[in-house]
Amino acid sequence: MTGGLAAGTAQAAPPPGGRARARELGVAPGDLPTGDHNAITDVAGVRVGQVTLVEGDRVRTGVTAIVPHPDNVFQDKVAGGVFIGNAFGKLAGSTQVSELGTIEAPIVLTNTLSVARGVDGTVAWTLAQAGNGSVQSVNAVVGETNDGALNDIRGRHVTEDHVIAAIEAARGGVVAEGSVGAGTGTTCFGWKGGIGTSSRVVGDFTVGVLVQTNYGGSLRVDGVPVGEELSPPSMADTSGDGSCMLVVATDAPLTSRNLERLAARAVFAMARTGSSYSNGSGDFAIAFSTSPHVREAPGSAVQDAKYVPNAGMSGLFLGALDATEEAIYNSMFMATTVTGNGGTTRHAIPLDRVRKLLRKYGRG
Repeated sequence: MTGGLAAGTAQAAPPPGGRARARELGVAPGDLPTGDHNAITDVAGVRVGQVTLVEGDRVRTGVTAIVPHPDNVFQDKVAGGVFIGNAFGKLAGSTQVSELGTIEAPIVLTNTLSVARGVDGTVAWTLAQAGNGSVQSVNAVVGETNDGALNDIRGRHVTEDHVIAAIEAARGGVVAEGSVGAGTGTTCFGWKGGIGTSSRVVGDFTVGVLVQTNYGGSLRVDGVPVGEELSPPSMADTSGDGSCMLVVATDAPLTSRNLERLAARAVFAMARTGSSYSNGSGDFAIAFSTSPHVREAPGSAVQDAKYVPNAGMSGLFLGALDATEEAIYNSMFMATTVTGNGGTTRHAIPLDRVRKLLRKYGRG
């Protein structure tokens, strides 16, 4: 998609160049089954919308929006939690989520210098929803990674309208991955990064993860030292600097405290892929529960609550770890080569060589 077109998820087409998801290479972390689409949208009601901006030879950026449920999210707030691995980055709205334990608007991902536009668009969209005519405060949750290597980030090409378009394009089903939306201009381990997603079914519940990868370190795939064996054409951004935004959704009824713990597992999963969590890496995870049992409606004095106790969290933790690891691989394996600002190129990781390495180490 170019020129700022919005993309819902159900119409996502396979990327060119023989790209593939991790499972097509035999990489399937853990033993838990996936949901139908192996995506965050496997959590019932969760939708994803994206706007991809590819203009001229300088603009390579976009917006990815995650909408927790199809009703008025402000009037029917979901339980939420935030975990910060390293705070070299921006996550607008995180302090209120940590304080109150709720999320009241779509979650938006974009580039570093467009966070303010993300807030503007999310607030404008929320105020315009039926039933919000008297709303005077909206806590927009907007995260970012810095795509300045490929994108004219100082031009601040993302607009309020792009953010609204991404939210309105949100759909269930298949989620476009790789060099799309907020992942259009990102880099991961020196290769092209992007948007990735995966899910796990844990008993009666589902955990889904969506990632925006833009970080470094030494890439490992299913334990195979790909970063040591396969050097990218440009070694930029392998040092560990960069950022990763992770969004975790579940239909399990969890308290905000246990959602924070669930979010932590998404950050922990980055280590499986070789992240070094450097000083220059902003690693943020946001988790929310769509369960009606833990939602909060404005003006209610006392609410009945039903939630998973601490002793029931281990399976969900495992699901978040495995889904995050796979989502990160999907973000890279589905990404296509992008040339952008200043003629800079980030190459798609060559899957034929990854396959050979997996076989060499007895994987895949």
